[in-house]
Amino acid sequence: MKPVLLVLALAAALGCASSRGATRPHAARLAVPIEYHKLDNGLRVVLSPDRSVPKVAVGVYYGIGFRVEPRDRTGFAHLFEHMMFQGSRNLGKMEFIKLVQSNGGTLNGSTRFDFTNYYEVVPSNVLETVLWAEADRMRGLAVTQENLDNQKGVVSNEVKVNVLNRPYGGFPWLDLPQVANDNWYNAHNFYGDLADIQAATLPDVQKFFETYYAPNDAVVALAGDFDPKEALGWVKRHFADIRPVPQPPRPDLSEPRQERERRAEKLDPLAERPALAVAWHAPPRSTPEHAAFVLLDQMILQGRDSALYQKLVQEKGLTGDVSGGVNLLGNSWNYDGPMLEIAYLFHDTDRSADELLRAVDEALAPYLEKPVDPETLARAKVKARSTLYSEMEQFAGFGLVDLLAAQALFHDDPARVNRIEEDLEAVTPALVLQTAREWLRPTNRTVFLVKPKEQKDPKEQRRAP
Repeated sequence: MKPVLLVLALAAALGCASSRGATRPHAARLAVPIEYHKLDNGLRVVLSPDRSVPKVAVGVYYGIGFRVEPRDRTGFAHLFEHMMFQGSRNLGKMEFIKLVQSNGGTLNGSTRFDFTNYYEVVPSNVLETVLWAEADRMRGLAVTQENLDNQKGVVSNEVKVNVLNRPYGGFPWLDLPQVANDNWYNAHNFYGDLADIQAATLPDVQKFFETYYAPNDAVVALAGDFDPKEALGWVKRHFADIRPVPQPPRPDLSEPRQERERRAEKLDPLAERPALAVAWHAPPRSTPEHAAFVLLDQMILQGRDSALYQKLVQEKGLTGDVSGGVNLLGNSWNYDGPMLEIAYLFHDTDRSADELLRAVDEALAPYLEKPVDPETLARAKVKARSTLYSEMEQFAGFGLVDLLAAQALFHDDPARVNRIEEDLEAVTPALVLQTAREWLRPTNRTVFLVKPKEQKDPKEQRRAP
């Protein structure tokens, strides 16, 4: 995003909170420059030029993530995030990383609910080199038995380190979806069953790669210092001859309406303090209710002015902080399917879950009783726009690439990014009330507790010699 554009957008957002909180039209709107193309092989290409700084953010997104992986292939989406750095036709093991870093760039990859992505931020003079390298591994990843065995071990160890052998491992992002959701695709262990990972055969893995790492299941997005015509020519030169592959039907991710509160807990022998998380199913994305829910998230959970922080921390002293949001693995716009709003906290053993939940109910009650006042809504819109701009600015432009690629992948329409502000601005107090009553009702929530290892009563400890 151009720096001038950001200043104008922030000025407009701040101006919207003036006049005693009444909303009014923006002086400037977000206007990300976007070119969108589709190659004959189905590859979607998003170009967002900005010549102000000599760097380019490159993102290659594939439409396979945690929850859309096949039933008997749990963990494969994550496994391939690792496999993609093990070499390709013209680059040996780890040479992709060396190529980017030796040219002054940074890179990474991640697995999310609905996609797996790979990105680089590089000096603009090496853009074509990076595009060639990304095409090389899309065209022919080194799917060998040696690489598979190696990465099965790496992924298994990562699960053990990040989940099984650490305090609060998987809390709450991995624990809650398995309790709150009914549909297997939304409710299975996203990190993958270790048995599934270890049972993976070379033909299994080769078929997975050939199916989901095809150009017609991918997006290439660029943001930064490049000439659009030249960059599109490079993309065509290196990607256009990669053959498309028929894609399996996308699984049904729908969830039934939750009609009663759910509760679950786990004993964590490594935890020192109890933890509590509360989740609510969020409205479908790209609906007016979703925009209202994004603003509700700002009002009830984001920042020290939020209702939950004020009630649980400032007023009652039940915890030191409350964290969470919509889509803990990303943001409010880069997912496709059912999602949870999650609030979580850690607390002392002398506080019960019921006491904490009563405080949560007290904090949310005003939003279910009557429309929010104009000042509160205006402030939430300022916070939401600020969050959006911050997302776009992340990691030297990768945040913008992420939003553009997600909208292209899910909707075939990256220009939706420029309409997010309009959706937020259109939200009224009446819509906030309607949304809160449906989606923040107690029967739509799931409560998850982490019980720590057994501890002696403090009085007993004081009497001990």
